[in-house]
Amino acid sequence: MHRRAFLFSAPVCLGVLTVGCTEEPMLGQLEPVFDVKALTAQFQALADRAAPGVLGVAVRDTQTGQTVTFNGDRRFPLQSVFKAPLGAAVLAEVDKGRIQLDEVVTIRDIDLSPPFSPIAEAWPQRTDYTIAELLEAASGTSDNTAADVLLKRIGGPGALTAWLTLKNINDFRVDRYERQLQPEIAGMASFRAGWRGTAYKPVLMAVPEATRRKAMADYLADPRDTATPAAAVRFLAALQAGQLISKASTDRLLAIMTATTTGQGRLKAALPAGATLAHKTGGARTDLGLTPASNDIGLYRLKDGRQFAVAVFLSGSTAPDEERDAVIADVGRIVLKAAEV
Repeated sequence: MHRRAFLFSAPVCLGVLTVGCTEEPMLGQLEPVFDVKALTAQFQALADRAAPGVLGVAVRDTQTGQTVTFNGDRRFPLQSVFKAPLGAAVLAEVDKGRIQLDEVVTIRDIDLSPPFSPIAEAWPQRTDYTIAELLEAASGTSDNTAADVLLKRIGGPGALTAWLTLKNINDFRVDRYERQLQPEIAGMASFRAGWRGTAYKPVLMAVPEATRRKAMADYLADPRDTATPAAAVRFLAALQAGQLISKASTDRLLAIMTATTTGQGRLKAALPAGATLAHKTGGARTDLGLTPASNDIGLYRLKDGRQFAVAVFLSGSTAPDEERDAVIADVGRIVLKAAEV
């Protein structure tokens, strides 16, 4: 990467992508890292491979601020990706002293949520958890009960969306709890505690196929609980820059996101030697040959210290798990290859 002085005096769009591009002004006096035309062509090839699924990508060099997007302003279903900003919002309350990490929360039957939720499966043998434990379960292992309890603790979905908007993270909206969202997208009745764990799938499969198919189609067309790839990398870059929460809280959340074992075949599969990834995956249950959402957003930190925020959303895919994961991993490989010095 060249280090000659290079200054943008105004926002410039470096290329015309499939649904427009989002290009912010450079932060410093360094040349942009990415060749937008080359990246666009490679992302288009991946999108063609992923069809009829729809691919959305955004990548941001946190050092220069250069942001390149592909379908970057299109809304995609979030699924568990929302649990990364949820963690940040919870820690913002910790920073303000309104929530304590050692505060103990007692889980009741009405607090339980659909799978994935080891906390729901362990209930009622275990009912008490600290906020710190719920944070790790939600933003790390993606436990739905933990996420819903924390979301309620900070004021609900609308409060999380409002906090993001206040932090200039627009086009990132959270509208429903997991206990509402997951049954709705399968055409099910309201969730009840008796459906937790392994009891959930038989109830889901009892819903008529036509009802499930329509529910999934409605979900893919619904603006609720969605974000744009551009908004996702804005969140990641703001988190990395310490613009959202205190340094201690930032370090805590990034450590949780780095330690997670979810999505081994996605962005993490592209990691080069000496690099790390702090990320949050998201995915909807595959049903009737369709996977409404397969997502991964994260911060790559290379061994030379440079960091890149990457968001990948794949919606409406008919491909098997391995092929969907491979598309997401290949986005990571393309970005990291393009960033090579």
